[in-house]
Amino acid sequence: MKKAPLFALVIILVSSLLAGCGSTTSSSSSGSDSDVKDPGTITIAWLPNNAAEDFKDTRAEIDQVIEKATGLKVEDKLTTDYGITVEAIASGNAQLAFLGGESYVESHKKNPKVVPLVVNSGASGTLEDALYYSRMLVKKGNEDQYKSGSNYSIANIAGKKFSFVSTSSTSGFKVPSSAIVSEFSKQDKWKNLKAEDLLQGGNGKFFSQVLFGGSHQLSLVNVLTDKSDISAVDDVDVVSYVDLTSGELNKPGAVYTVKKDAADPFSKLAGAQYVIIKSIPVMNGPIAVNSGALSKKTMDAMIKALTSDEVAKNEKIFIPKDSKAKGFFNAPQHFLTTDDAWYQPIRDLSK
Repeated sequence: MKKAPLFALVIILVSSLLAGCGSTTSSSSSGSDSDVKDPGTITIAWLPNNAAEDFKDTRAEIDQVIEKATGLKVEDKLTTDYGITVEAIASGNAQLAFLGGESYVESHKKNPKVVPLVVNSGASGTLEDALYYSRMLVKKGNEDQYKSGSNYSIANIAGKKFSFVSTSSTSGFKVPSSAIVSEFSKQDKWKNLKAEDLLQGGNGKFFSQVLFGGSHQLSLVNVLTDKSDISAVDDVDVVSYVDLTSGELNKPGAVYTVKKDAADPFSKLAGAQYVIIKSIPVMNGPIAVNSGALSKKTMDAMIKALTSDEVAKNEKIFIPKDSKAKGFFNAPQHFLTTDDAWYQPIRDLSK
C-alpha cells in the first residue's frame, strides 16, 4: 500500500463502501456480554472537532434520543485530544463515542469490544456514498506554487510547513500521510519514506516544520494565519464556518471563504480564504459502542431509535441545507448499521 498509486487508495476506500452497501447488521449486539449490567448514566465521548460550542444542540438532541430509547441518563464527555476520546471508549469510561475511522480502528485495537453502533449514510441513504473528504489546503494567494500545468499537485510540498490534525485522525493524518508517501516514494530521494517520517520537521526531514492542530478547525486556522503552508483539514468539521466561493465542492481549485459571522476559532478571520490542492474521499466514522459496557437490550434500543424515520427527519440532527443550525450530519441522510469489517481499508493504510 505504501508505494501504490494514489488512485489505488481511493479505489480501495470506495470499493469497500460498495462491498459494504446494504449491510444491516451491526456487530455491537453480537459483541455484547449477556450479563452486562448497564451503568446509571451513559457517557458519550466527543472528539475535539465535535466538542465545539456550535454543535451543542446536535449533541443534546442525540443525547435525548438515547435517553428516551433506553431510560438512562446521558452525559457528554467533551475532549480536547483524540487520544483522550480513544482511551475513554476503549476503557469503558465512556460507553459511546463519535469517532473518525482511524480513531475507531485504534479504539477497537485497544479493546475489540469497541464496535460500530451506527454510521451516517450518504445523500443516497445508503453506505455507497457514506463519504467525507480529506483535503490538503493552502492559503489563497499561495496556490500557484502547487500547480502542475493547469492542475493542482502536491509535488512541491516537500520542505514546506505542514499542519496535520492528530495522529489519531483519519482525514487529518492517516489518509493525507498515506497520499504523501504514495506520491513521493516513487522518487529515489524519498523511496524509503514512511508515514512516521512525516511526524517531525527540520533539517533533512521531509517537511521543514510539522504542526498538529488538535482539531480540524485549528489545523485550518494554522494555514489561514501562515503558521503552516499546507494544512490537512476535512470538509465536515469546518463546513459551518465557511462558504464555497468558487470552484466545485471539495475539488482541487475550489476556493472557500470564512463567513462574516463565523464563531471561534474563526471570529477574527472573517473573509480569509483557502484553496484545495488535493482531495481524497474517506468513509464516514461511526458512533461506536463499548459492547462490554452496555447490555444487548440497551444497544438494541439505541440502534432502533437512531435508525428510525423519526431521527432521520430530525432537523437538529440531520441539518437541512438552508438551515442556520450547525451540526455534524446533513440532510438527506440517516443512520445505518455497519460492522467492524467496513473499516478494514483504514487498517490497510498502515500496511
